[in-house]
Amino acid sequence: MNKIIIQVALVLSLSFANNCMAQTSQAPKGEIIYHVFQRSFYDSNGDLHGDLNGLRMKLDYLQQLGVTSILTLPVYASLYYHNYFATDFDKIDPRFGTMDDFVALVKEVHKRSMKIYLDMETQYVTEDQLWWKDALNNPQSKYSDYILWDDSANKKPSSIIFGITELKGYDGTSRKITTANLYSKGLQEYNYNLFKKFVDPNNDGKFDDGVDGFRLDHMMDDLDYKGRLTNLFDKFWTPLLTKLKQVNPALNIVAEQAAWGDFGFDYFDKGHVDRVFAFRLQLAIASFDKNRLAAMADTTIGMLPPDKQQVVFIENHDMQRFATTVNKNIAKEKVGAALNLLLGGVPSIHYGQELGMFGGGGFNKFGQTDGNDIPQREAFEWYKADTGKGMAYWYKNTGPWWDSTNLKPNDGISLEEEKSDANSLWNFYRSLIKVRQAHSELFNGRYQTLQNNNDKVFSFLRYENNNASVVVINLSDGPQQAIVSLSSTKITVKKTETLFGNEKAATANNGLLVSLPAYGIVVSKIE
Repeated sequence: MNKIIIQVALVLSLSFANNCMAQTSQAPKGEIIYHVFQRSFYDSNGDLHGDLNGLRMKLDYLQQLGVTSILTLPVYASLYYHNYFATDFDKIDPRFGTMDDFVALVKEVHKRSMKIYLDMETQYVTEDQLWWKDALNNPQSKYSDYILWDDSANKKPSSIIFGITELKGYDGTSRKITTANLYSKGLQEYNYNLFKKFVDPNNDGKFDDGVDGFRLDHMMDDLDYKGRLTNLFDKFWTPLLTKLKQVNPALNIVAEQAAWGDFGFDYFDKGHVDRVFAFRLQLAIASFDKNRLAAMADTTIGMLPPDKQQVVFIENHDMQRFATTVNKNIAKEKVGAALNLLLGGVPSIHYGQELGMFGGGGFNKFGQTDGNDIPQREAFEWYKADTGKGMAYWYKNTGPWWDSTNLKPNDGISLEEEKSDANSLWNFYRSLIKVRQAHSELFNGRYQTLQNNNDKVFSFLRYENNNASVVVINLSDGPQQAIVSLSSTKITVKKTETLFGNEKAATANNGLLVSLPAYGIVVSKIE
């Protein structure tokens, strides 16, 4: 929701460009999600708005990077650029294209053995939406109970989160917003049919044209903590998800916890979702604090219920970009990438994160407007000059977010500049993804924190069957040495093998002796 609202031995350091890597022709095995804000990705028709055909045109790029899945923001019609707060759930935003364009995108994704997930938020609507318009001042409307009213005469629609009743868009558009009545049987059936349409658009029982799952935005058991729509896990979400999985049992459902400090385990137990977002782990990664990282990884990943997953990320569309968090320190950005990709769970890369795009908005930065979050949702930087075919500058000349844009020509942050630079963050991501995908313990193995004798060094084990890799990371800006203990595991170290990197971890008393440069990373395959 618009919040107005890291087998192998690998040393990765500032001199990463000269690292050598064992090549593999294996197809990707582990899932890696690319979280794309489609309006800002690639414009196929010259109207400056990124669209569905533009995303389809750039699937080659995504596969070259190495991701296997796509998560889009909502695609239904809305007056707001982020497409939350719908005006028409049944219609694709015309700026994105048509339902035929959406189906063409999904089919092409599936032809490439990729997956696609769709963000959905049906808890709120605007005054332009049919239910509101028909039921306002009309208790006899067939949509009367689709809206949560504060009075019996349907004159006062209830507020949404934080008591908000109206939202101003970046373009000056202002609309009233209200809460949908998720208790309504009619609305529940509508939601089922809406979600099902995206699962099986032509209703033929085949899913080549349907999404592989959903992101449930702002999922709550007590919606907005108002005490009016309570026990929604039982009354709304579980029935809906159960029926959808009867249509396609392979669907994957990820819930966005409304409370970002929540581990989300109750979403597994009571909401019956497959995945949640590792918000607390994201904060721990950004802290570069060993103890905090260990604690959050032990709980977030180490205590996962069977058959459930955490989506591990370092940035998303609702928060400032990681490059901004670390003050554009590329060594720290690489540490973040390694933790993002190798800790466990299902990694999610926010579009442009692989380039080191930076920016951050924040509540009320530009006043009462949804333009506050545009700085972390800017156009993907395809070109050195930040101009050229497909640049999705939908927010051009619209306000202070454009006047203070983070996109600058010839600053080293663009795909055109980074593809030819062996030291670039983009090449780092691409190479690291190749390593991850070649070794099952790194994408499918279990996680275990490993003790070492240095407070500035973080170490952990990834293991599956007879395959094991140890990851050791220097979280500081100076060189460090550490002895990593394997005494808590059943592993006996006979040798280590370096598949990627210039340095090798030495064996020491059934452990590893590792010397690391500033923000250096070592991942060692143990035999």
